[in-house]
Amino acid sequence: MIKHWILAIPIGAFALTACVSQQTYDKQVQQTQEAVALEQQYLTLSRQLQAEVTADQVQIKRLNDRLVVTFVDEVLFAPGSAELHANGHSTIGKAVPTLATLGGHWISVQGYTDSEPIGPALRHRYPTNWDLSAARAVEVVRYLQSQGVDPGNLVAAGYGQYQPVAPNDTAQGRAKNRRIDIVLRSK
Repeated sequence: MIKHWILAIPIGAFALTACVSQQTYDKQVQQTQEAVALEQQYLTLSRQLQAEVTADQVQIKRLNDRLVVTFVDEVLFAPGSAELHANGHSTIGKAVPTLATLGGHWISVQGYTDSEPIGPALRHRYPTNWDLSAARAVEVVRYLQSQGVDPGNLVAAGYGQYQPVAPNDTAQGRAKNRRIDIVLRSK
């Protein structure tokens, strides 16, 4: 009789530690589903933007719980302009089929510039780099909405020169800092 009782303690303790609450289980299932969906979005966008990725005009990165698609500014805009040019429409348009199907996701369009001051010819329209970066982000958001992306999922933000990814003391660094990021994350 004592032997059965001694065996029952470890088995009972194991059973208690092996159990998880339904809430914990559901959360783990949801996280797994979100990770699988993020991987699928990454693969799909990589195929859709393959030519631009190969040409170093677009980068696609998975960062924990989000996906970041970075467009160099000249693939979308003329220098000092916040109007998408024809190639910009075409390039962003390649991602629209994926972005339009993302229910339950934030699609944050983030504009960035280098630290060079706005030239005198454009200063009346864009007094600061912050204004230019925000105008570019809004332009991309408007285009995505016009192409069927749910405006309830869209966010536009301008960061100006305040979050550089490279030093602004070289032409190559400034070019890297002039960019649009489209960040996808679950709501």
